[in-house]
Amino acid sequence: MTRRLVAIMGVVVLLLALVGCGGGSSGEGQAPAEEEPEVLRVGLIPNQNPESVEANYVPFGEYLSEQIGREVELTVPVSYGAVVEAMVNDELDLAYFGGLTYVQARERGDVVPLVTEINPETGDTTYRSVIIVPSDSDIQEVSELEGRDFAFGSVSSTSGSLYPAIMLRDAGIDYRTDLGNFNYTNGHDATAQAVANGQVDGGGVEDRILYRLQDEGVIDAGSVRVIGESDEIQGYPWAVRNALPDDLKMDIAQAFLDIDDPALLDLLRADGYERIEAGDYDYVEEQATELDLLTAR
Repeated sequence: MTRRLVAIMGVVVLLLALVGCGGGSSGEGQAPAEEEPEVLRVGLIPNQNPESVEANYVPFGEYLSEQIGREVELTVPVSYGAVVEAMVNDELDLAYFGGLTYVQARERGDVVPLVTEINPETGDTTYRSVIIVPSDSDIQEVSELEGRDFAFGSVSSTSGSLYPAIMLRDAGIDYRTDLGNFNYTNGHDATAQAVANGQVDGGGVEDRILYRLQDEGVIDAGSVRVIGESDEIQGYPWAVRNALPDDLKMDIAQAFLDIDDPALLDLLRADGYERIEAGDYDYVEEQATELDLLTAR
């Protein structure tokens, strides 16, 4: 009887040991829980001079840090493509994309759009791209740019590259074959200046940035003329790595929705923020695929 009791106890101890060892393996194949980042790494596309972009967003970084209870680190990578690379390589947690850079990022990584700004000029979340020419140019229609020199912004810019290419295509011009020389200036301000100075026959820029550059005297208001305007474009998405904890993603989105400081909103050039969904950028993805602009460069 004693021997039997000892044997039974041995089996029990063995089973307990196996259960204890198996506790770690029962989750095999499951991703570990995401750790809360101590520092939220935020990237901004350099749609204008990178130093100016970063300086403009310092007050926002301070606000966001206070709202989510952790340090915020702002960076402006050297190019649109560099923002995409940083996001898909988990070097950023939150990024301010254009529509095109967002769809480039979601093609390669698990990123989720949260919010976009309400445009003070339209009262909604949309804006437009415009094609401009020097004010003294003989060009009156977009179709007349065939064979002429043209400036785009960044190759991955929604309103500086994709939508100008769409407008050219709709006017019967394939930007890849039907223009004279074309180049990428890497910024809306640089494109506007190139057109204003007569270095190119035409260029594509975001309408809000063009009018801002004129208001600030960066280019003379009478130096360029708009000859084409795009359809409405969904606003720049703020997107996060989907691997972030859900409560942190919600806190970030809510921080945007709660901004009511007029000075901060003025710095962000927004009347507020609204939630957005991935499907809001499906048209951008379709057009970028057709025009060979989906790959980040």
